[in-house]
Amino acid sequence: MTSTVYDTNLDKNPANYQPLTPLLFLERAASVHPEHIAIIHGSLRRSYREFYARSRRLASALTRRGIGRGDTVSVVLPNTPAMLECHYGVPMAGAVLNTLNTRLDAKIIAFSLTHSEAKVLITDREFSGVVKAALELTSVKPLVIDYDDPEFIGSGERLGALEYEDFLAEGDPDFAWSLPGDEWDAITLNYTSGTTGDPKGVVYHHRGAYLLAIGNIVTSAMGQHPVYLWTLPMFHCNGWCFPWSLSIVAGTHVCLRAVRSKPMYDALADCGVTHLCGAPIVMSTLLNAPAAEKRTFPQTVRFMTAAAPPPEAVLAAMKDAGFDVTHLYGLTEVYGPAVVNEWHEDWDGLPSAEYAAKKARQGVRYPVLEALDVLDPQSMQPVPADGKTLGEVMFRGNVVMKGYLKNPGATERAFAGGWLHSGDLGVKYADGYVQLKDRSKDIIISGGENISSIEVEDALYKHPAVQAVAVVAMPDEKWGETPCAFVELRADQSATAEDLIAWCRQHLASFKCPRTVIFTELPKTSTGKIQKFQLRDMARAHARSA
Repeated sequence: MTSTVYDTNLDKNPANYQPLTPLLFLERAASVHPEHIAIIHGSLRRSYREFYARSRRLASALTRRGIGRGDTVSVVLPNTPAMLECHYGVPMAGAVLNTLNTRLDAKIIAFSLTHSEAKVLITDREFSGVVKAALELTSVKPLVIDYDDPEFIGSGERLGALEYEDFLAEGDPDFAWSLPGDEWDAITLNYTSGTTGDPKGVVYHHRGAYLLAIGNIVTSAMGQHPVYLWTLPMFHCNGWCFPWSLSIVAGTHVCLRAVRSKPMYDALADCGVTHLCGAPIVMSTLLNAPAAEKRTFPQTVRFMTAAAPPPEAVLAAMKDAGFDVTHLYGLTEVYGPAVVNEWHEDWDGLPSAEYAAKKARQGVRYPVLEALDVLDPQSMQPVPADGKTLGEVMFRGNVVMKGYLKNPGATERAFAGGWLHSGDLGVKYADGYVQLKDRSKDIIISGGENISSIEVEDALYKHPAVQAVAVVAMPDEKWGETPCAFVELRADQSATAEDLIAWCRQHLASFKCPRTVIFTELPKTSTGKIQKFQLRDMARAHARSA
C-alpha cells in the first residue's frame, strides 16, 4: 500500500512554487549588480540597471500596442543590444520571440512571418532589401519597427513608421511585468530547415530556457562576471540560450554585428573576453587572420564549438593561440547544445591517435538533460555500447522543445516512442559517450548553418538544362561542409557549373548555393534510387584532390 502522508496538506502555493523563467535572471542581476557593465557595443557601455529598464520599456510599449500572451514578435537583427533586449522584453509582455535568420531569402522569411502570424517585426536597416521583399510576399501585416544601429556603416531603407528608440520611448522603464502563468508557456519560436524547403517552427518554453541557461553556466565553467563575445548568431537557437545565461552570473555581452578577425581580436585584448561560442568557421577566421590584425591577450578563453569535431591540428593551433576548445552537440529542438564532450584529464597523455578518437566523440548529456541514448529506431531499445553498432541518437527531458508549431504530424513523428528523434545516426561507447557516424536526413552543416539538400536539389531541378541532380556534403577546410551538386544534363541542353551556381543564387540564400558542381551520370540502384553514399565518397575524393 502506497503512503500519501507526504502529500497531505502539503500543496503548491505562492510561497513554495513559482514557474521557472529566465526573465528573473535579468531582474536579479539589475538588483544585485546595477552598475556592472552588461553590454558593450562599439563605444557603447550599458549597465544592468539600463539593460533591465530598457527591456521593461520594450515590454511596456508592446503591451500598450495590444501585444500579449501568445502573440509573435519577429526580429531580423544581428548581434546587437536590441537583440538582447528582445530576449527579455518580448516575453516580459507575454509574447513569443521569433528570431529570424538574417541570411535567409525573402521567400523563407515571408513563410515564417505568415506561419507564425507575426504581429510585430523589428528589423535592422542592413536587411531592409530582403525584408521589404518578404513583406510583399506575406499575407500578414505586422507593425514594422526599424532598428538604426550606430555601428552599422551602410545604407538601408526605412520600412516602418517607427524607429526602435522611438518605440522604446513609448514604454515605462518601471513596467510591472508578470511571470508567465505557466512555465510551459512558449517563450520563443525558432525555425529549422529540416529536410524540406518548408521550415518547421520549434517552440521553446520558459522552463526549458531557464534550465538550458543554467546548464550553459555549468558546462562552460562560467564564474562571476564573465565576458562573452557574440560570434554565435543570436538568431540561432536564441544564441544557445546564452542571452539568458549571462544574467545568471552578471556577465558582460560584447556584441559584434559580423564575425571579422580584427574586431574579434580587439575584443579579446581590450575587453578581456573569457568565453565565446561558434562554428568551426570562427576558429578558421581567428587562426588565419592577417598578422597585423592578431593581438595577444593574457587570459585563456573558453571556446565552445559545435558541428563537426575540429581536427587535431586545429585544436593544437587554438590552444597555442590561447583558446581552450570544448566540443558540443545539439539540435534546434533541444535549445541548442545539450551534449558535451566532457574531457577527462587523464586523456591528455594518450597517444595522438587515441587522443584524436576521444576528441571526435560528441560526448555525454548536459547536466540539465535527463536522458541521452542511441536507440534502434524500430525496436526503441538501446544499441550495444560497443562503439560499433549504429542507432539513432535520441533525447529526453525538460530541455526538449514543446513541439513544432501547427505541425502535429511532424511533432508526433519527432516524439515517437517517448523520445525526441534526432535523425542522426551514431554509436555508443562503454563509458556512455556517443559519437555521430552519419546523418539520416541529408542535412549539410556549413559554417554552423543547416542546409537542406532537398531544397538545393529542388532549385537545380527548375533549371531547363538539368535532367537529374543530387546534392551532398563536401568536406571544406573553412566551412566544415559545403553543398556539392552532382548533375546530369539533358541531351539537348548545355550548362556550365558557373551557370548552375548563378541560377541557384537567384533562387536560394547565398550560403545554401553549391560551391561545386560535378557533371556525371548519377549512380542508382536497380529501382532507380540515387545512391548518395557513393556521391559522398566522390565528393570527399574531389575535395582531397582539389
